[in-house]
Amino acid sequence: MTAFQAVLFDLDGTLLDTLDDLAQAANQVLVNHGLPVHPTEAYRYFVGDGLGVLMERIVPAELRQPALLNRMADDFRRIYGRTWQVHSRPYSGIDPMLTALAERGLRLAVLSNKPHEFTRLCVGHLLAGHCFDTVLGQREGVAKKPDPAGALEVVHSLSLVPEQFLYLGDTAVDMETARRAGMCAVGVLWGFRDEAELRDAGAEHILHTPMEVINLLA
Repeated sequence: MTAFQAVLFDLDGTLLDTLDDLAQAANQVLVNHGLPVHPTEAYRYFVGDGLGVLMERIVPAELRQPALLNRMADDFRRIYGRTWQVHSRPYSGIDPMLTALAERGLRLAVLSNKPHEFTRLCVGHLLAGHCFDTVLGQREGVAKKPDPAGALEVVHSLSLVPEQFLYLGDTAVDMETARRAGMCAVGVLWGFRDEAELRDAGAEHILHTPMEVINLLA
């Protein structure tokens, strides 16, 4: 039997292709505040570090004042709360991968820097056919990734040890989180970032397609 007993997933760019909905909501926030918008592809590098950092990255440097950023974050929550599901879908191959992992007895969990309420909403609706033991987004009072606090909370909740986890993610933040938590860092190439970033950040394995994760269980 494999030493791995669980798989911890990042959400955006790993399980779900959410880029269009994130970009359109953020751009609407910018329009509402009379600021210039960004091309959708730019959001591949804007997202991933939480809502507060996203707001900082999309605003011109000279305007990055806490009061404005807080108003924009509230605006984003309102807009994204209405439009999170317009284009977002699981990546091709995610559904059969999750089914195959569950059939092999692997425990499944999600850890995202997306706000907790949106993380649970996306998983609950877009991945409704799958059972996750734990689903955690960014929460007040809990350090966001790459701090390992959330990942270790997942470990504790499943009564396992970090070495029993594969951690799948698409960014350097994910790879650093996995390493700091003592998990096996697995980079995926169907998401928002490229192979060089993942390898430089310490990815132990690189997946080109979701079902390749099964090879890591042999």
